Amino acid sequence: MKIFMVGIGGIAMGNLAYMLKQQGHDVSGSDQNLYPPMSDKLVEWGLSPKSGYRKENVKGSDLVIIGNAISRGNPEVEEVLNTGMEYMSMAQAIGTFFLKGKKPIVISGTHGKTTTTFLTHWILESIGLKPGLFVGGIRKDGYPGFALGEGDYFVIEGDEYDSAFFDKSSKFLHYRPYYLAMNALDFDHADIFSDLNAIKTMFKRLLNLVPGRGKVFYWKGSKNLVEITKEYKHAPVESFDLGDKNSIFKYEKGVLSEIRTKAKLKPSLIGSHNYRNVEVAVRICLEIAPQKRKEILEAVESFPGVKRRQENLFVSAFSLLVEDFAHHPVAIQETIKAHKEAYPGYKIISLFEPRSATSHRNVFQDDFAKCFKGSDVSIVTEVYQVDKVNKSLRLNVKKLVKDITKNTKKEALYAKDPKEIPTLLKKILPKFQKDKVIILAMSNGAFGGIYPELKSLIQMRETV
Repeated sequence: MKIFMVGIGGIAMGNLAYMLKQQGHDVSGSDQNLYPPMSDKLVEWGLSPKSGYRKENVKGSDLVIIGNAISRGNPEVEEVLNTGMEYMSMAQAIGTFFLKGKKPIVISGTHGKTTTTFLTHWILESIGLKPGLFVGGIRKDGYPGFALGEGDYFVIEGDEYDSAFFDKSSKFLHYRPYYLAMNALDFDHADIFSDLNAIKTMFKRLLNLVPGRGKVFYWKGSKNLVEITKEYKHAPVESFDLGDKNSIFKYEKGVLSEIRTKAKLKPSLIGSHNYRNVEVAVRICLEIAPQKRKEILEAVESFPGVKRRQENLFVSAFSLLVEDFAHHPVAIQETIKAHKEAYPGYKIISLFEPRSATSHRNVFQDDFAKCFKGSDVSIVTEVYQVDKVNKSLRLNVKKLVKDITKNTKKEALYAKDPKEIPTLLKKILPKFQKDKVIILAMSNGAFGGIYPELKSLIQMRETV
C-alpha cells in the first residue's frame, strides 16, 4: 500500500513508519517540527519526511495514518475528510497491520508499562520465541521500542491515552489482547479523563476483549483492579503480588528471591514496584513456556533495563545521579522508596519537574505533598510552560513546597526554573559533605537540559 503518515516525527509514529516499510509498504509522511533523533532516523530509514503540512502531500495515498497530536484544521486532515480517503489512527494501524492472527501480550496500567513490556519481550526473545514489540521507550543497551518479530507473540505497551481526534477511546482497545497484564490503576491524564471512573470504563472495555483461551493477570494490591475484575468471567483471571501463595518471588529487606528454590536474584531493577513488574512478566512467560523456567529466570537477571527508568548517570562509591521518568505521586513515592531500600544510609536529594498534563494540574496537590517521604531534601520546579495552565487548575508549587516540608520534616525548596537547581545544589551539597548522596531527578521531559551540570556538580564531590 501507499501509506502517508500525518505527524510522522513523533517517536511512536516514526517507529511505526519504519515497521510498515519493513513490511513492504510505500511509506512517507510529514510533520511541522522535525527534530533529532527521530528526524535523523527517518532519513536513515529512507522515509524522507516532508516539513510542514500541505493538502497536496496526501494525494494519491491508499491510506492516511493520523497521529494523536493532530487536530482538525490541519490541511492534510481536511483534504482527507473532504475527499473521502481511507484513514485511521496509529493504534488502529498497529492492530490492523501487526496484530491480526497473533497472540498479543498487552501490558497495561497506570505505572510500570514500559519496563514490563520490555522485560516480557526480553525474556521471550531470550528463550527463542522472537516476539514482536511496540513500546514507548528505548532499552539501556540502545535496543529500540519496536520489532516486527516472528511467530505467534507480539508484546505491546497498552497505553490508556486516547487514539486520535476522531477516536477518543484508549489506544489499547485496538490491540486485541490475548494475554493481558494490568499493573496498576490510578487516576491520571486529567487532560482527557474527567475522573477515575472514566479510566476504569476504558480498562473494563479492555478486559472485555480478552478471549476465553487467553488470560488476564492483575495486581491484587490495586483496589481498582480488584473491583473491575471481580465479576469478570469470560477468560481465566489470575491475581499477582509478591510473596503470596501463588507468587514466583518474594521481596524482603531489599532482596528479591525465588520462593521455590530460595535462590536470590540480582536484576538490574530495584524496588518492590519493579519486582511486581518482574513477577507478572515471569508469570506470562511461564504461561507460554513452562518448560523454560530456568532460562526465564536467567533472563530476568540479564535484563539491561530501560532508559530514563532508574538510569544511573553517574556512579561512584560516594555519589549517585539517577534519572527517572516518575511524574505521578505514586511513581515518585515508589521511586524514592526503592532507592532508600537499595542504598541504605545514603542521603536522598529529590528533584521534581511537574511537566505532564496531569502533574501540572492541582488534582494531585495533596498527593504530591505526601509522596516525598524518604527524601532528605526536595526541590520542585515551577510548572512547565506555566502560562498554558489556567491558574484555577494549576498546581500551586510554592504551597506544595511548604507542605512537603511540613510532611517530611525535611528541607524543601522552590525553583522557578530547572536552571536554578544547580545553584541551589551548590548550597545544599556541602551540608552532606561527609555523607553518601543520591541525586534523584524525576521528570517526564528534558528537565531543562540540566543533567550535564548535575553530573559536574556530583563529580566535584569526589575531589573534595
